[in-house]
Amino acid sequence: MDARELLNRYRTGDRTFSSLKLLEIELLQADLSGANFSHSDLRQARLGRTCFAQSDFTEADLSEALLWGADFTAAHAPQVQLRDADLSGAVFVGAQLRGANLIKAILCGVNLQKADLSGALLIEADFRPSSDQQTNLSGANLQGANLSYAYLSGARLAQADLSGAKLCRAQLAQGFRPDAPTTDLTQANLQGADLSFADLSGARLCGANLQGADLTGTILAQADLTGATLPEG
Repeated sequence: MDARELLNRYRTGDRTFSSLKLLEIELLQADLSGANFSHSDLRQARLGRTCFAQSDFTEADLSEALLWGADFTAAHAPQVQLRDADLSGAVFVGAQLRGANLIKAILCGVNLQKADLSGALLIEADFRPSSDQQTNLSGANLQGANLSYAYLSGARLAQADLSGAKLCRAQLAQGFRPDAPTTDLTQANLQGADLSFADLSGARLCGANLQGADLTGTILAQADLTGATLPEG
């Protein structure tokens, strides 16, 4: 199926595009909200600024796709493949991305407000979201990921693997509002991570592994370090 046929079908009310071969398809600035692309092959697709709000991408393959500025608000995409995809500036507000494969993906400026990425693979990803995220990254694998200057206040990172990750000047503090959620790094693996000048004020680090981490200039005011393993010396 080519882009013209897909758009024509959508205009006539068809929303089911599951299990299709859509390799390298180009759908720029289109409105495909509410469409079902589950199990479809969209590798190397060009989908910049397209609206996929409330769409279904369950186990779809979007590896190496260009998705800059695309809107995935409230999308349902568990186990989606986004390896090496460019998601710069994309919107995933309230999206369901449990177990997603985002290895080496580019997520600069992505909006993950209240998105669920629990158990996601973000190994070596350029993961620098902006704004107050409150993202669920519990159990996510962020080994070697670049989160320098990332804003993840209130994020849920319990049992996440951040070993060797770059978190230089990252904002992981509890928000300034009295009711702001605490950033949860309970039992997170931060072994060898670069936390230089990162702000972890008020964060929950109970049982976290900080062995070998760079804590130069790190702000840990009122952080809960109960049972945490700290760098030697």
